Amino acid sequence: MKHAIMIGAGNIGRGFIGALLEKSGWHVTFADVAENLISAINERKSYTVHIQDKECAEMTVTNISGISSAGPELIEAIGGDCDLITTAVGLRILPVVARPIAAGIRARKAAGNTRALNVVACENAVRGTSQLRDAVYTNLSEDEIAFAKEYVGFADCAVDRIVPRASFENPLDVAVEQYTEWDVEKGGWKGELPDIQGLTFVDDLSAYIERKLFTLNSGHAICAYLGTLKGYRTIVESISNPAIGDLVYKAMGESGEGLIKKFGFDPDAHHAYIDRIFARFQNPFLEDETARVAREPIRKLAPTDRLIKPLVTACSYNLPVNHLVFGAAAALHFDCPEDEQSVEMIRKINTEGLEKALEAYTGLTPDHPLFDRIIDVYQALGISK
Repeated sequence: MKHAIMIGAGNIGRGFIGALLEKSGWHVTFADVAENLISAINERKSYTVHIQDKECAEMTVTNISGISSAGPELIEAIGGDCDLITTAVGLRILPVVARPIAAGIRARKAAGNTRALNVVACENAVRGTSQLRDAVYTNLSEDEIAFAKEYVGFADCAVDRIVPRASFENPLDVAVEQYTEWDVEKGGWKGELPDIQGLTFVDDLSAYIERKLFTLNSGHAICAYLGTLKGYRTIVESISNPAIGDLVYKAMGESGEGLIKKFGFDPDAHHAYIDRIFARFQNPFLEDETARVAREPIRKLAPTDRLIKPLVTACSYNLPVNHLVFGAAAALHFDCPEDEQSVEMIRKINTEGLEKALEAYTGLTPDHPLFDRIIDVYQALGISK
């Protein structure tokens, strides 16, 4: 039986990656710093994934165990018969988990264990596994790095599943939407490609990363920023406003045309993908708060992120961006005292001016054709508040 270690036993770990692995016949060992969570896994030995969507369903996950990610147990597990390590801890924590992964690889080398091991960071980040690999290598000697390059695969991936907040009698139970996507770049994989339910191996991940960024992440963010301006608390409330819903859908269409030009996507297939993503925003079970989706506006306004990159890409092909431009403009209005980036952004706008802030955060210069268009929409949104 294949053995996977899922570092991060939170909702994504249990409700998405861990559940797919277990349903595919793997034993899943969850590793986490939360002792109460690990104790519950070992005591209950099962949990239920509740699919909450237009069609509701349940599936029980049983072939599981739990260990602490803070002690020697994780190193011992990696150094033993582990075939796959997946993570769902957040980009900021990857350098922390890199240390026990490196120690486990060191133990495999010392034991002469040449069994293929693969590592996949299932984070909401671009090339998260590559970032984890680099962090692991900083903890290894040259000989250990050479061993890792031969026997340990680091495969980048793109993941997509929304996990709504919910509470159940069993604290391990988790709610998820029906939709799931897990694309793994096969070039980084070592050994035979396994058959894992819900996982698709792809040759070039770049197109899949940008498809998600330009569609789900972009549309989600635009909806959140516009909804916040109108005082809506959730994405469902925001998208239900006909004006916001229409604008978000058309913005996703504009970014989609840029993707079709850049990657040669089949237009009909990509338009159907947009429709599926847009329908997810309307799921009444997803109590996704606009404040959560809108948080960290400076990061989301970066040149390579969800608001600016789709906009610049479409513009570079001389495609219409009349709706897409609302994303950056609305993000610059996000005023949330509980969000550090929002506080910093609003302070910069108030002290240095909108133009300076726009240039600093987006990388756009005043001579760029989009620069004044964003400012014009920003001012119009301010009047309409």
